[in-house]
Amino acid sequence: MVFSVSSLSLYPDFIILFLIVLIGILVISLIISRKRMVRQAQVLFETWKHDEQDRWHIWIMNEADSRAKIQAEGLFKEWQIREEQKIRQDAVHRSHAVIKGKITEHLVPWFSKFPYNPSDARFLGSPVDFIIFNGLSEGNLNEIVIVEVKTGSSSLSPRERSVARIVEERKIRFEVIRKE
Repeated sequence: MVFSVSSLSLYPDFIILFLIVLIGILVISLIISRKRMVRQAQVLFETWKHDEQDRWHIWIMNEADSRAKIQAEGLFKEWQIREEQKIRQDAVHRSHAVIKGKITEHLVPWFSKFPYNPSDARFLGSPVDFIIFNGLSEGNLNEIVIVEVKTGSSSLSPRERSVARIVEERKIRFEVIRKE
């Protein structure tokens, strides 16, 4: 291959032009690559940010639920203690009332306002408190009276009402049972 002087002078220009084009292509490639990397970095950042927000949101909600549960349990225990105290006080009050009623039932025949002779009274307790054999202690029985003692504003129980109904309907009789 033969080169002439004029063709050799074009050779450095060609190389320079080639290098300029090559550098331009590299610069454009770098710019495009940089934009692509920036976009990828933005996408990765947005993904990471969204995942972190979700993770923090879940953690905050779990923490809030946990604290709310602890607070609710504390409030429930306080309520439970208060209510248990009320229930216990009510039970003691009712127990006192029942004991007072039982004592009163036994002692009623000896109260001054009891209209019958205490010797004629026989304590049953259930379903009625007393059967009075009026006049029996003097040897002159003139009536049999069924007595239920009530204190305060208490009313007859269903069993006591059924006894009162049977007496009012005069479904009472005397029977002798002999043991052989």
